[in-house]
Amino acid sequence: MRILVTNDDGIHAPGLETLEAIARQVSDDVWVVAPEYDQSGVSHSLSLNDPLRLRQISEKRFAVKGTPSDCVIMGIAHILKDAKPDLVLSGVNRGQNVAEDVTYSGTIAAAMEGTILGVPSIALSQAYGHGGRAGIKFHCSAEHGARVVRKILEVGIEPGIVVNVNFPDCEPGDVQGIAVAAQGQRNQALLAIDARHDGRGNPYFWLAFAKARFEPGNGSDLKAIADHKISVTPLKLNLTDEPTLTRFAKAFEQ
Repeated sequence: MRILVTNDDGIHAPGLETLEAIARQVSDDVWVVAPEYDQSGVSHSLSLNDPLRLRQISEKRFAVKGTPSDCVIMGIAHILKDAKPDLVLSGVNRGQNVAEDVTYSGTIAAAMEGTILGVPSIALSQAYGHGGRAGIKFHCSAEHGARVVRKILEVGIEPGIVVNVNFPDCEPGDVQGIAVAAQGQRNQALLAIDARHDGRGNPYFWLAFAKARFEPGNGSDLKAIADHKISVTPLKLNLTDEPTLTRFAKAFEQ
């Protein structure tokens, strides 16, 4: 099996190193094509007005001055065009990608691009808590990642489906199992604007979430992570809502 590994945190991110190690437990043919710089939150954007700069770092390892989606396209359509990968793994992201995160995440977008190009794809993310990024437990995803990937491959990934995997913020031995979960939804009332002023008195702003008690819905990826479970969520590329499609069609026939 040939595996293409990418991410959105950049070529030097510790999560990418973790994912390479996971991939090498599944196959000995692992290629890395990742962004030159941090591309967190760029979603499924493409570099249409700028050239893509490709830099080979070492054997089977490349950096692209572009987005995560650019990296997957470059990997499949250029670097590996004569022998395309059998699997795309994206991550391990620095922080969870659950609920509404899936629409913003470059990690998930890279896996989506792989799926669009006909390659089964899995996005992997590692949650962190109050300890912040300095204390992120990549060893949790490192311990359980290969087992989860192998199981997903054993079950099979249908065309048009992206698998989103999130590892909880806990020690590997404290993981309480695997939950096949639905995409959750946060309380958007917690979304806040953190207004500040720079040294010259000019205003600037950070997007933030207010700290408040929130009960995630049962069966959701949010609930799984809160319960120290690994969440596995299949996502559809086709965003059409069939019931609304039928309802609209009937309405416009009149």
